[in-house]
Amino acid sequence: MTTLQDCLALDAQDPLRTLRALFTVPPGVIYLDGNSLGVMPAAAPARVAAAVTQEWGEGLIRSWNSAGWFALPQTLGDKIAQLVGAGAGEVVATDSTSINLYKVLSAALNIAAQDAPQRKRMVSERSNFPTDLYIAEALCRERGLQLQLVEAEEIATALTSDVAVLMLTHVNYRTGAMHDMAALTAAAHAAGALTVWDLAHSAGAVPVDLRGANADFAIGCGYKYLNGGPGAPAFVWVNPRHANRFWQPLAGWWGHAAPFEFTPDYRPAPGITRYLCGTQPILSMTALDCGLDTLLAAQPLGGMAALRKKSLALTDLFIALVEARCAGHGLGLATPREHAQRGSQVCLTRDTGAYAIVQALIARGVVGDFRAGDGGKHPDILRFGFTPLYIGFEDVWNAAEHLRQVLASGEWQRPEFNQKHAVT
Repeated sequence: MTTLQDCLALDAQDPLRTLRALFTVPPGVIYLDGNSLGVMPAAAPARVAAAVTQEWGEGLIRSWNSAGWFALPQTLGDKIAQLVGAGAGEVVATDSTSINLYKVLSAALNIAAQDAPQRKRMVSERSNFPTDLYIAEALCRERGLQLQLVEAEEIATALTSDVAVLMLTHVNYRTGAMHDMAALTAAAHAAGALTVWDLAHSAGAVPVDLRGANADFAIGCGYKYLNGGPGAPAFVWVNPRHANRFWQPLAGWWGHAAPFEFTPDYRPAPGITRYLCGTQPILSMTALDCGLDTLLAAQPLGGMAALRKKSLALTDLFIALVEARCAGHGLGLATPREHAQRGSQVCLTRDTGAYAIVQALIARGVVGDFRAGDGGKHPDILRFGFTPLYIGFEDVWNAAEHLRQVLASGEWQRPEFNQKHAVT
């Protein structure tokens, strides 16, 4: 079994170890929740302060031009494009993941309605992130369509001739299971359906190649692995072959071809810019800019391929340590062992006490999170995200040891760890 000394040696040999200095990791904290909210980049406080005191405080409205505020959606979008296999000018950072999903799903359904009006069904995974399913349900109700939810292994067979859109999250938020984007996109296209991919747990965590996969639409989150801060703007990508075909439904002035002409009629901007809506949250975008720079700093060290290699090594190690040192305590593994099917998280299952165990770990400084089961196929989850930019092998060893101690001592049974908070 890997020892602490082995982990220290791995950290010493890690070519990415210097990237941890780009973040403010609180002392005594092993942060395994970057799949929910990334750690603050060390540059963010000064960058946001400069945006407040200088760009806003002194530059005032002039900063829309002089500080580049107006172009930030495209500027940040081009940075994101480098992480998801998109081209320059194909991505914009804007709005929230949910709002962006509404935009692209609407556009996809408009295309399907024009090209194949007989297609009346949308397919998604039953364990997809709920907001995706809620928005899909609302659009299907509005348009008289059927939303069919299936298990992961049933997706391919569900792609029949009446399917308009396949909507999937690339990496499952509960289990960390990762779909084969290229294969499922090809299967959808072979059936005549369009694809919409949610990259919330992929962008910045695993290599993504939207163009290579020939995907149709994608959206993603700015505050998880992109380290943009709580509520950071999300992003939208549309394959250039679709970008100019339809208006998106939130036809706001920032998506107008000439917003400062102030015409009463809407004329959509060409390409991805039409997927903007209203005035952008500039202070939040400056923080996201810092988060994106932490990922781009890995490019000279091997980029996403190097981050992926380390991520797999960290998650392999955590799985091995937990199974060796926490045996007999009722833990199961929900995350696939196969590298090609795993994102950058490890999800453990337990029939009872999962929430309290997570709370006991948080009290010790090991921060993960909890996701409730459904009382059926999906049990309660102890969820741990591994961001290779700031997590090392020693962190993994110590996290597994804390988990062993919490379980062996029964510490998790204390009353304070069994009181549910609003955010789990």
